[in-house]
Amino acid sequence: MYKRIMVAVDESFMTNKVLGTAIEIAKSNGAKLAICHAIDETIFANREVEMMMPNSVGKAEYRLRLGAQGFLGKAADTARAAGVEVEIKLVESEQKHVSDMLADTSAEWQADLLVVGTHGRRGMERYFVGSVAERLVRKAGTSLLLVRGE
Repeated sequence: MYKRIMVAVDESFMTNKVLGTAIEIAKSNGAKLAICHAIDETIFANREVEMMMPNSVGKAEYRLRLGAQGFLGKAADTARAAGVEVEIKLVESEQKHVSDMLADTSAEWQADLLVVGTHGRRGMERYFVGSVAERLVRKAGTSLLLVRGE
C-alpha cells in the first residue's frame, strides 16, 4: 500500500512513539522511510535578534543543526536495526513555517504517507504555541497519519 513514508521527528517526548509507528508501517509494507526534521530559523531572521546577539546567531544555528543531525542519526540507526531502508532529511528555512517545510519536503520526496506527532495541546497553550499537525492537515498533499501524544 505505502512505498515511501516520511516521518517528521523532533526531540520531544513524542519522537519514539512517532518513529516506532512509522517504522512499523514501513516494515509491514516493505516501504522506504525518510526521517525528517525541520529547523525553524524564522527567529534568526529577525533583525532585532541579530542585533542583540550579533556573534551568537551563527553559533546557535550551528548547534541546532549539529543536534538535529545527532538525533536523526540515532533515529536512522533504530530504523535500520528494524530492517527498514532509511534516509535522513534535515530541512531549514528563515521564511517558511515548519508545516510548510514538511509539506514541501514530503511532496518533493514523493511520499505516500507523512507521519507526524500531535502533542494534544488545548486552549490557550495551543493558541500561543500553534500546531504543526493542524497546519499540515490543511496543507499536506499526501496522506497524513497523526500519532497522538501520551
